[in-house]
Amino acid sequence: MSDVLTPQTPVPTAELAQLVREQILEMGTSPDGTHIGGSLSATDIMTLLYNEVLRLRPDEPGWADRDRFILSKGHASAALYAVLAARGFLPTEELASYGVTGGRLAGHPLRRLPGVEFPSGSLGHGLSLGVGSALAARRQGRPSRVFVLMGDGEIQEGSVWEAAMSAAHLRLGNLTAIVDRNRLQITGHTEERMGLEPLADKWRAFGWHTVEADGHDLDALRAALTAPPATGDRPTMVIAETVKGKGVPLFEDKKKSHSVKLSPNLHRRALAGLRARSRRQP
Repeated sequence: MSDVLTPQTPVPTAELAQLVREQILEMGTSPDGTHIGGSLSATDIMTLLYNEVLRLRPDEPGWADRDRFILSKGHASAALYAVLAARGFLPTEELASYGVTGGRLAGHPLRRLPGVEFPSGSLGHGLSLGVGSALAARRQGRPSRVFVLMGDGEIQEGSVWEAAMSAAHLRLGNLTAIVDRNRLQITGHTEERMGLEPLADKWRAFGWHTVEADGHDLDALRAALTAPPATGDRPTMVIAETVKGKGVPLFEDKKKSHSVKLSPNLHRRALAGLRARSRRQP
C-alpha cells in the first residue's frame, strides 16, 4: 500500500482524503479492479463524515448509541473500506485483500465487516434502511443520527421516493441523506437517461430540509453535515455536487471511470496525476 493510514494519530480531513484516494487507486489494482469513479467522487463526503461527524467507537462497533452510516451506493466500497481503516475498524494492511477470494473486503460491503451496518449494492434500498434505523433510534430514545449516502443514478428508482415520503411523514429529524451528484451513471449522463432536475425542488416538495453544497469543498460539507438538525422534525437532504473520478485527471468526469482494473502502468499514471493535482491545490 501507499502511505499508511494511522487511526491513532489525528489527521486533518483534507490530508486524510488524499490518502483515501491513494488507497482507492491501490484497490483498483485488485483482480477485478474497483468502482474508481464513484469512490473518488464520494471520498470527501465519507472522509469528513468519519473523521469529524459520526459518533462511533471502533473498539465497540455495536455500541447502541452510535451514529449509523449506510452506503447505499455500495459499489463505492473502496472509499468506505479506506475510511473504516483510518478510523481503526480494520487493519490498514487488510486493504491489500480487496476483491481477493476468501477476504472480507468484497466489491460491495458485507455485514460481517465491523463498521458496516447493512450489506448494500442493490441500488435504491439504502434510504429505506435509513428510515428504519432512524425510526428505531427515536423509538428507543437514543441520540443516534443516521446518514445515508446515495448515488444520483439510483434515485431514479421509485423505492427511493417511497422512503422519502415516509421519512417526511414520520418526521425523522435524525435522518440525513446525501446525494453524490456526479451526474454520471454506468450508462452515461443522468439527465440523458432519466432526468432528475430540478432535484432540490423535488426533495423540498417531499418535505425535506434541503441543502445544496459543493461536494469537494470541505468547509461547505462541514457546514451542511456537522450542524445539529436545525429543523427539528424534518429529515435533511444534502445534494453534494461532485465530479466522478475527482482528483485523478485521467478519470475525472468520464463514464469509463465507473469500474476500472488498473494495470501497473495505469496505476502509476493515475497516482502521479493524483499527486500532481494535489500539489497544485492551495
